[in-house]
Amino acid sequence: MFDLSREQARQHFIRAWQQREQPMQDALAKKIVNIASQHPEYHHWLSEEQWQQDFSPEQDNPYLHMSLHLALTEQLDIDQPPGIRTAYQRLATKWQDSHHVQHIMMDCLMQTIWQSQRDNTEFSVTNYFDCLKKSG
Repeated sequence: MFDLSREQARQHFIRAWQQREQPMQDALAKKIVNIASQHPEYHHWLSEEQWQQDFSPEQDNPYLHMSLHLALTEQLDIDQPPGIRTAYQRLATKWQDSHHVQHIMMDCLMQTIWQSQRDNTEFSVTNYFDCLKKSG
């Protein structure tokens, strides 16, 4: 999904959600449905009529939020960056709520992305893990 336009990425979310009752062969669609299922407050955004909505930085952007869940899920599936699964398990032991832990980790991921964009530098795995350590 990394080379998709905003429209294409959103349409992928919408299609996966619309087909949630059908047998899915696509692993990515299964992940999207799982993530969307955990966020009933976003279900109305997963319709053909809503995909063009713009969101200000202050607004909760459901597509960004679900994309971050998806990115984190992918990181955990392949343990990339190395040690991210261990960091997740440490936080999960402390918080006992996997969804809450994902949100903590997503906040660190976003903060690290924002820092790299602000400073025009590469993504810093060190900063990412430092944030995760401070969070738990």
